[in-house]
Amino acid sequence: MNDIGKGPGLAPPPPSTAKGARMKTPLQEEPLRTGLRGTLRDSLALMKPVTWFAPGWAFLCGAVASGGLSWQVDTLSRLGAGILMAGPVLCGLSQVVNDYCDRDVDAINEPHRLIPSGRVSQRHVYILTILLTLIGTCIALFLGGQVALFVGLGLVCALAYSIKPLRAKRNGWFGNALVAISYEGLAWMAGHVAFAAITGQSVAIALLYSLGAHGIMTVNDFKSIKGDVLMGIRSIPVQYGKVLAARMVVVIMGAAQIGVITLLCMWGHPVAAGIVALLLAFQSIPNVRFIRDPEHNEVFFNATAIMLYVWGMLAAALGLAG
Repeated sequence: MNDIGKGPGLAPPPPSTAKGARMKTPLQEEPLRTGLRGTLRDSLALMKPVTWFAPGWAFLCGAVASGGLSWQVDTLSRLGAGILMAGPVLCGLSQVVNDYCDRDVDAINEPHRLIPSGRVSQRHVYILTILLTLIGTCIALFLGGQVALFVGLGLVCALAYSIKPLRAKRNGWFGNALVAISYEGLAWMAGHVAFAAITGQSVAIALLYSLGAHGIMTVNDFKSIKGDVLMGIRSIPVQYGKVLAARMVVVIMGAAQIGVITLLCMWGHPVAAGIVALLLAFQSIPNVRFIRDPEHNEVFFNATAIMLYVWGMLAAALGLAG
């Protein structure tokens, strides 16, 4: 809650020493600590930690696929730095930029959110954006020039998704594609080149999982259909209706995984292909449930089908590494 009207001027005057010097009391120090905690809390909320998993996991899978991981301290340090860069820093940055670009729309639909409500100022957003950009750039350069290249491409995708006049998020096909390729494909490839030279096989698997992630991005659109219709955002559910859109999610995710299974078999990785196939088979139950009622089964689908999907990513990466 905001502490407007609860400034230190309302507190009783502090006691004085024999020399007339005023001593600080807990009531005087509390607003400063609360302000700092509030700033950190609001910054974290803007960065949306729930979104960090996807790019961080993709970076890990790319690193595994490179075959260059080991238990040495320097290798684990590079891996940790890369996951930090892909998840909290750069994904967090994209969330801040997106919320700032949506501030006018949110002022109508969700005025309670941090930026339109005034709890977070534009100055706060600018400073946070600059800090995250600098931190992400420094980590990328530390990991290597090729990593920095993929990071740059990812930032371009994030800006194209949110910023006018492009604002690709207005169309579900384009917007979801940009998010999918940056969160999955580019993060995977950045993880690979951080430890070894990129291979055509790794790129192919990364792109297939990016295709599947396009479907995953659509899952998030079912909860905002009414608002999207009012604001003219043509998400996949808005364009095709709930049932058909849910079927498209399942088909796109399944097709991507079938492609991965096929390539792994062709390249001589039957064990990895079998694991991905088994995980795909287990997705059939949540898939059916999701198609029947996508709006009320979104959380269940995320916790089951999508979790099985991401475990398949790691299995495929291990297959490439072997």
